[in-house]
Amino acid sequence: MDVENQKPTYASFHKCFPMKHKEFDKPSYSLNGIEDGAEDESDYSGGDLSLRSMDFDPCIATNELKISVGSWNVAGRTPIGSLEVDLEEWLNLKNDADIYVLGFQEIVPLKTMTVIGAGDPKVARRWNQLIGKALNGRREYPWFTTTPNSIPDGHNGFLGNPHSEKGMGNKHRGNSMTEGWKIQEGEEYTLLVSKKMVGIFISVWIRQELLRKYHVSNVKVCPVACGIMGCLGNKGSVAVSMLIEGTSFCFVTAHLESGEKPNDKDRRNHQVAEIFKRTSFPRTPEDRYPHPLTILGHDRIFWFGDLNYRLSLEGSFARRLIIRQDWKALQQFDQLREEREGVFEGWKEGNIEFAPTYKYAASNCTKYSGGHPSRAGKKQRTPAWCDRILWYGKGVKQLQYFRSESKFSDHRPVSALFTTQIEIKSSRTGLIALHNMPKSILATDHGMSKRNEERKSTLLSLLTKDKEGS
Repeated sequence: MDVENQKPTYASFHKCFPMKHKEFDKPSYSLNGIEDGAEDESDYSGGDLSLRSMDFDPCIATNELKISVGSWNVAGRTPIGSLEVDLEEWLNLKNDADIYVLGFQEIVPLKTMTVIGAGDPKVARRWNQLIGKALNGRREYPWFTTTPNSIPDGHNGFLGNPHSEKGMGNKHRGNSMTEGWKIQEGEEYTLLVSKKMVGIFISVWIRQELLRKYHVSNVKVCPVACGIMGCLGNKGSVAVSMLIEGTSFCFVTAHLESGEKPNDKDRRNHQVAEIFKRTSFPRTPEDRYPHPLTILGHDRIFWFGDLNYRLSLEGSFARRLIIRQDWKALQQFDQLREEREGVFEGWKEGNIEFAPTYKYAASNCTKYSGGHPSRAGKKQRTPAWCDRILWYGKGVKQLQYFRSESKFSDHRPVSALFTTQIEIKSSRTGLIALHNMPKSILATDHGMSKRNEERKSTLLSLLTKDKEGS
């Protein structure tokens, strides 16, 4: 805002910063009995009454962030040190994103004991170790000593810096940018949150400069298991919710039902509906600001993973189109493309200009499985774009969408780079700037009415209260 060009009257000041009493203005979505924007039993607004009752929309500042989102089904293989080169290609480090959100599927073999047994955090820690090493360019990266914290459901979640001797307890979740996330000198990125449910794993890394610059809060996770019998974690999702300044983000990584039969697609669609219905982020007394309760209540949403949607055409025809690299013709048979008018109505996906990511004959192989006579009982799969990245909400622009060529798995990893705007609503930016404005701008005209004097006094007291609270 150009201070010098403002008229020295309170009327001008009030016009630029109108006061509008409003509740948390998210749309209501009735999912599993929870409505975004409605009060729930754990709703807590604390003492931030000025932020909750005043809206300075005309003068909200916006900043741009770069977010890299990736998905990789690693087919139950244990990560090894030689994956460093593969990770660097997948992370596309030359683009230098502000946030990296990585979703994995099958980080453990989906056998009976791993699905119904107690989860082992060692594999997730190993993946985080390799990711941290790639992002921070270090030859040696210390083993994580973070212990599982009390994230609901107990599925080996991690919050906070990976080097801390203790995980962040519930009392730290949702606090400000410097409360709970320790800045590590000499490292560019730090682990913000990590969560594992059986083989589904999400890892969110953030540039440390953002933690210094912006208010990052209300980091929460929610796993939804909807696999065997509709309740086991071999299939399902893990979602992360967070606030960056005044903009809410939700990242959902999912592993849906496999199979090429017509009813398999219906089962995938049912699981998507269940994830929408059962994912929620309850408010706690520690929350300093209100936040969305459901997936669709967020401002920016990213859904990615092994979604397992297939191509509805005969395998030999699909292979001919792949040889010709006719991706446009092949997409006409893509099931997920159809579902963008179904369960994913309104969601967006970048143009696919790469070969199907599944299924390769084996690790270290460049040929798709099937397509030739095989032993009796062996599945003949049609190649498909099983691994996908979608987004929902305004203010998101995709810059890149590509697959990497790692042969570690029978899937090829995919990655997408986005830019998005965040709204700067906190007192550290817009409101503190108002306190520093010349007194002449806040001065009243000699003919100002008593009512306007009272309004000015009320506004200034609210601003002062907000500054003290910050």
